[in-house]
Amino acid sequence: MLNDRHGPGVRTRFLLLASLVLIIGATTFSSLFIIRNRLRQRAREMLATELQNSMATFQDLEARRLSSLERENTLLASLPSLKALMTTSDAPTIADSSIDFWRTSGNDLFALADPDGTILAAHAQGIDSELIKRDLQQQILNSAKHYLFTGGHLYEYSVRPLYFGDQKTGTLLGHVISGYAVDQQFLLQIGRGAGSEAAFLTRDQTVVTTLPKEKQDALQQAVVSAGPGNEIIVQAGRERFLAISRDLSAVAGFPLRLAILKSFDATDRAEREINRLVFLSSLLAMIAGAILMILLARMVTRPLEQLASGVRAFGEGNPRYSLPQDGPQEVRYLSRVFAQMRGEIQKTNRALLESERLATIGRMASSVSHDLRHYLAAVYANAEFLASPMLPSNERAELFEEIRLAVNGTTDMLDTLLIFGRTGAGLQRLPMTMETILDRAVALVRTHPDTESVTLRIENTSDDTTAALDVKQIERALYNLLLNACQSARQSAGAREVVATLSADESYVSVTITDSGPGVPEKIRENLFDPFVSQGKQKGTGLGLTLAYSVAREHGGDVKLVSSQNGETIFRLMVSRQLFTGPNVTRSHSLTP
Repeated sequence: MLNDRHGPGVRTRFLLLASLVLIIGATTFSSLFIIRNRLRQRAREMLATELQNSMATFQDLEARRLSSLERENTLLASLPSLKALMTTSDAPTIADSSIDFWRTSGNDLFALADPDGTILAAHAQGIDSELIKRDLQQQILNSAKHYLFTGGHLYEYSVRPLYFGDQKTGTLLGHVISGYAVDQQFLLQIGRGAGSEAAFLTRDQTVVTTLPKEKQDALQQAVVSAGPGNEIIVQAGRERFLAISRDLSAVAGFPLRLAILKSFDATDRAEREINRLVFLSSLLAMIAGAILMILLARMVTRPLEQLASGVRAFGEGNPRYSLPQDGPQEVRYLSRVFAQMRGEIQKTNRALLESERLATIGRMASSVSHDLRHYLAAVYANAEFLASPMLPSNERAELFEEIRLAVNGTTDMLDTLLIFGRTGAGLQRLPMTMETILDRAVALVRTHPDTESVTLRIENTSDDTTAALDVKQIERALYNLLLNACQSARQSAGAREVVATLSADESYVSVTITDSGPGVPEKIRENLFDPFVSQGKQKGTGLGLTLAYSVAREHGGDVKLVSSQNGETIFRLMVSRQLFTGPNVTRSHSLTP
């Protein structure tokens, strides 16, 4: 019966989907054809308008630059020092002194000419002065010209007469010439806002342009072959441009054209984007129709999907995900069976967790009770000896020292258990240097009997080791690592040495602890940081490395056994510096490993 109901539904959906695809496909392609033609026509009109605007921008910039040059030349011509220089009529003196006036003007081109128009001095960055003087001499004779092409550079310049006295009644001393370079920056100003490219071209070369080298030849050929003012299409590789040009030969004295062009790429991208949007709209319409058509089928499959989601959620650790209560009979049956199975699994897991917790408590109690009995036995025995009135003072002092060591050992063990029990709780972070905490940990370790005959030294770093740290926990972690290293070094037949090396980078502060002991046994390296793991020690809870590992992880770092061999074992503790936000910050933070 399920197959009978499913079969006609599939065939109906197929027919409806096929009809929908055909209708939407035909509409989409016809729309794309109409939109493309209209868009291309409109794009060319917009590009032509933008190019005309860019050409008008050039004319405006050209006029403003000439006006600015004329004002600057007027100011220069009014300088008494320049007038005094020109009265010397000595070409070498004028050439030498003109450098200061060029630098003062800040212009790209500067020149001085005598009253007859003979160029006496000319300066431009990176071009030989004699070449400039020769080319400028040809141009200055015609007052209508204000473009100069020399040394591969194009300049727009202005000429101002320099008089001694009033312009009408005074004596003509010479001429001041200054100009601006026509460079890429100027061309970018022409195309600014419209995103246009520009180029100045002579008869046989491109003088300056914003186009890359590989596209200049195509522009040169197209502009030279076309008349000025006409719209032309420039094909440069795979990119098309619409271009217009203006002939500047009349104001340049040599063949010069300005070409402004704009790429069709933007409009082509817009066309592709519109095509993409139309296609996506059609696709969305097709999807919406398909959703409506399969809605009835979804009403049947939805409960099964909910059941699958419930199974997946349970596998990801969410045991409370709701299971479907409706749908076909088979789905409801599977839902009830899975609910019963989920309950049984949860019950079994709780029993396993309880068993593991009890086992952990048993191991802890066994370890702690053994060490407590050891310390308490020492206290009890020595206390009995102290009760004897016949003991001399030196023996009594030794008994007191043994009792003190036993009490300190008990306190250290209890502190370790308390800190271990608090890992994962809120940390009291303070900005502190790791160097300070390490010094305190080393001083504390040196008071322990297991450091006797062991050389313990610190190698500091010049780097800043400040981080946001819980001082007590980091000190305890370093203490445990250092004490383990000293206990290992005591077993060495040779040098008994422990070295603590500080280092820091942008992300972490590290303490590397190296001892000369026999190394970590192979059989415990895999679970070295698990609780109650201890090998070859007469005392200790086996929580030292576990605590150090947990503290480091809560500080965004880690503890690693870098290497271990006979004569050299290296542990490294790292804490993150990213939690440190400044010298005046104190905050609590919780970070689970």
